[in-house]
Formats: sequence, structure tokens, C-alpha cells
Amino acid sequence: MKRLVKHVCLSLSILTLMPLGAGAANKDESSDKFDWNPVMEAIIQVESEGNPRAVSGNSVGAMQITPICVKECNLILERRGSTLRYTMNDRYSVAKSKEMFLLIQSYHNKTNNVEKAIRSWNGGPNYSVRATNRYYQKVMRQMK
Repeated sequence: MKRLVKHVCLSLSILTLMPLGAGAANKDESSDKFDWNPVMEAIIQVESEGNPRAVSGNSVGAMQITPICVKECNLILERRGSTLRYTMNDRYSVAKSKEMFLLIQSYHNKTNNVEKAIRSWNGGPNYSVRATNRYYQKVMRQMK
């Protein structure tokens, strides 16, 4: 009898958790469909006024990508088992810069939080709200 109770409890536990798994799969699918274009276009305007050749210190390109950002993208790709790697010259390509932005968001911002995306693009993954306020406001104004 004890064994039967254990099997019933195990079966009920599995059945109870199945809807959560299905919801999680749907959430991942919807995050793939999230439209980051308005955010990326606003960031491009704030960072470089659309100039793909813009340079400011070690930040370059339309989205002002740093070498640390390229390195982080390559680490994410490595963790995912991809053979793709970005180079420092890829920062001058608007298309590749957008790919890097999307890669960063898919890894560090799974909830597709626009505020987090904007602030972390400016202040890194451990950004300070206070330190990124001005940047966040500029990007939000561009999006309107």
C-alpha cells in the first residue's frame, strides 16, 4: 500500500508540474518574438546619432560597443556551443552591433525588460539606477 501511495504522489507531482513546463516553453517562444527594434534605434540615436563609424574612447560604432561587450558576447556564444565569434571590427557594422545587443538581452535579460536593457547597455549588468538615469531618460525620449 505504501508503494502505491508513493507512485500516486509521484504521478500527481509530475502532472502538477507539467503545465508549468508548458508555460515556460511558451514564454521562451514569446521572448524570441519580442521587438527590440525601437529600443535599438533609440540607443543608436543617443550613442552615435546613427554614425556607424563613431568613436569615443574604446567605444565604437553606431551602438558604441566596447571590447568588454564583444568579449561577453563571445563567452555567451561559447557557453551555447556556437562556433560564431565577433571581432572588434564587427562593432562598426550596425547589423552585427544589433546582433550583439540581442545576444546580450537573450542571455542577461530573459524577461525582456526594456528599462533593464537600456540601463545595462549604459552601465553594464550590475548598473546603478542613479548612474544610468540620464541615459535612460535620453533613450526613452528617443523612443517617443
